[in-house]
Amino acid sequence: MQRIPRRRYTDDFKAQAVTLAGSIGRAQAARQLDISVKTLANWLDASRAERPVSSPSRAPVSDLESELERLRAENATLKIEREILKKATAFFAKESK
Repeated sequence: MQRIPRRRYTDDFKAQAVTLAGSIGRAQAARQLDISVKTLANWLDASRAERPVSSPSRAPVSDLESELERLRAENATLKIEREILKKATAFFAKESK
């Protein structure tokens, strides 16, 4: 299963999206900007509560960390596939007797 990377938006984009949603409506603005209505709603709520719309700063993910995450996910998938194959082998071994 391929993991879809999380989209990141600039603070300027978020502020413009909030302004656009105020003028044309939340759903239409979300469609026009190709973002989730819930995401836009979160930005609108933050701006109404006078909280910063910006995301908390996060430490950049290094190449090694992203590779480690990908390998862990692949390892989990392979373990599940191995268990399925073990069960299938046992099932077909019973059937052939």
